[in-house]
Amino acid sequence: MKTKLKLTIVTSLILIFNLNLFAQKPRLSVLNLDSQGLQYTPKQLGNLVRMEIEKLDKFEVMDRYDVAYLIEKHELKIDNCYGKICLVEIGKILKSDKMMSGSVELYGDKIILSLRLVDVKTEKIEKAKVKEFLKYPNEIKTMIRIAMYEMFEIPTDELANQIKSLTNEEQYENKIINPNQNKLNLSGPRLGLTYFHGDIAKIITKPKNEGGYDVLPYMFMFGYQFEVQYLNSGNFQALFEFLPTVTGVDQGLLLPNLSILLGFRHNVRGWEIALGPTAGLTKKAKGYYTEDGQWHLEKDWDNGTPNPFYIEEKLDSRGDITYHTGFVFAFGKSFKSGRMNYPLNAFIIPAKSGIRFGLTFGFNAKNKQYN
Repeated sequence: MKTKLKLTIVTSLILIFNLNLFAQKPRLSVLNLDSQGLQYTPKQLGNLVRMEIEKLDKFEVMDRYDVAYLIEKHELKIDNCYGKICLVEIGKILKSDKMMSGSVELYGDKIILSLRLVDVKTEKIEKAKVKEFLKYPNEIKTMIRIAMYEMFEIPTDELANQIKSLTNEEQYENKIINPNQNKLNLSGPRLGLTYFHGDIAKIITKPKNEGGYDVLPYMFMFGYQFEVQYLNSGNFQALFEFLPTVTGVDQGLLLPNLSILLGFRHNVRGWEIALGPTAGLTKKAKGYYTEDGQWHLEKDWDNGTPNPFYIEEKLDSRGDITYHTGFVFAFGKSFKSGRMNYPLNAFIIPAKSGIRFGLTFGFNAKNKQYN
């Protein structure tokens, strides 16, 4: 009985000892990262890497103050210590199992981030990762996290949107790629075609001597859209859109119009809906319809008796210039190629006199500048 008890105790102690050995994390030290063309110093980049690798909970990361103390004590020079040989020599002095270093360099409109994990004992590079990002220097911390996850084969599902925004030029505007700005400037020219349906189409196609415009019921339009973003959160942004346009120039008309819209856009898909009031200038005249359905101006009644017909105001090319109002419902999608945006939208303007609907197309180049 005593022998079995002793055997059980010894076995338990051995198991606990082995588990402790197994649970012990490798000791890792992070020095500086080489910095080229960026505002970050090598020391700052090293601190960012140290913080991100501590979050992984895979190593016993040596405190930066302890590293600084030992470097000063042993009078070590680490200003240009980025290669394997130097990292191994300093790692032995620091009694570290692993060493981490790398570089972050700006090449044109790209940021190249490189990380290297060196095993001090074998004096070999255990892991290495080189990742290319778009030129968004304010997102260096996120870039380091992405490269770290990929380096240690950690699922990056939670970083999927950030990865697309920082590596894919075809991504739409959002908070990540439009940092420290409250305005999203997607303003640009708009070209399109509008079609008139209903009574308004019948009127404008009539001869001019009958109050029409003698034109086709569809006209080209052009203008310029101004956008002001007031909210950008998650995958959505909200904005005001101001769209002055001129319609009918292709048929000898000059019909100015102004639309003020409230829009909602999906940052990832590029889909958008917008709605709001619209107003423009046109010609209207007072007149009446006779029993045979013919339209006559009020001044045409000259029988010397009171006019028995109902007097109303309608669109008429013989009338005076006045304004008209309506409400626009629009939807569409923005296509992207590099820094170019190509919005394609459909709209409809319902009214008692008929419906106007059509398509607009535009383009915009988004330019960014960084200090």
